Amino acid sequence: MSRSRRTAFITSIAALTLAFSIMALAEPAYSAEQSSNSSGSSQEESGGSDNTGVYAAAKIQYSGAVAKSGGVGNMTSSDVNWSPPPCWYAPYLGAKDFKKKMSKNIDGQLNTPGMGGTAGAALGEMRRHYEDGYGWTDTPGYKDYNVDKDGKGMFWAAVENPSEPDILKRSSCNDLPFWVDNGEAPPPQYEEAITPQILAALAYQHIELPDTKVTLAPKAVTKVNLPTWAWLDKAVFSEVRATAALNVPGFSIQATTTAKPVSLKLEPGTGDAETYPASGECTINADGSIGRPYAKGKSDQTPPCGLKYLRSSGDGTFKLRATITWQVAWTGTGGAGGDLPDGSFGTTQDITVQEIQAVNR
Repeated sequence: MSRSRRTAFITSIAALTLAFSIMALAEPAYSAEQSSNSSGSSQEESGGSDNTGVYAAAKIQYSGAVAKSGGVGNMTSSDVNWSPPPCWYAPYLGAKDFKKKMSKNIDGQLNTPGMGGTAGAALGEMRRHYEDGYGWTDTPGYKDYNVDKDGKGMFWAAVENPSEPDILKRSSCNDLPFWVDNGEAPPPQYEEAITPQILAALAYQHIELPDTKVTLAPKAVTKVNLPTWAWLDKAVFSEVRATAALNVPGFSIQATTTAKPVSLKLEPGTGDAETYPASGECTINADGSIGRPYAKGKSDQTPPCGLKYLRSSGDGTFKLRATITWQVAWTGTGGAGGDLPDGSFGTTQDITVQEIQAVNR
């Protein structure tokens, strides 16, 4: 591509993006929304609807162990450099519905008083792109909005992740809507196009782990220098699964993210304490449990998982924090799958530590 053609290409793309941004600000059809649902039930994240009555098709359904009201789950990634996708491209509308929406928006914007200059020119470029088939090297145009292919594919558009706090990241999927034939993969330049792996990351973001309340012996009240046993029963602590799925005509994918507990970390809440083992990390047993239950006659033994306080908590309590590390993997449509970063979730328990009283006669 010559320098002049490349400059024209970049300028045209920038103009189209600007025009699309103006229309999105006027009518935010591509911002993701979430419905209110309870944990374990189905919930969805979609492109929403607009006042034309045309409903956006990009719906993500969540099921399994997911957070209530469509919120973010409670698992924290162990990889500080990993995060769920801030946005993605997904099926949006068929050709006829897309033409109805876009042509109305373009006409409305062009007829707005004062709409001229760069913005007006960009809207004109957008009309040429979708109505006259004007395109570029890797960005084809669409004659009459591809209405002759209605039912044989869909226009895909950007969807923002509503849980992404950084607005620049959330709006970074700023390419214009593009066409994908049914059964075909999106063009390779759209790296953020929805895939089972992206769905797996979104399921990770929404997964809800159970509270990490360990069983202790002694329970909430213990003694100075007395070993306290800690354990988690496999019957009440096992794998957790969350599924994300996207189903529209001609396109259907899903992914299930599974979190498996692998270790327990105990943090006594004070530096005047010892943990067993010394690292405070209790690994999972072969049967899926963590630690060993206390039984009569073991008071002189060192617990395989537990702690010992070296001073009294006085009139207050120590905040014992128990954090589970979860090993995370996913499987999805077409046999896809792999690993995701380990996750963690912890809760605190109030522990009262008393001095052992001795009476001298």
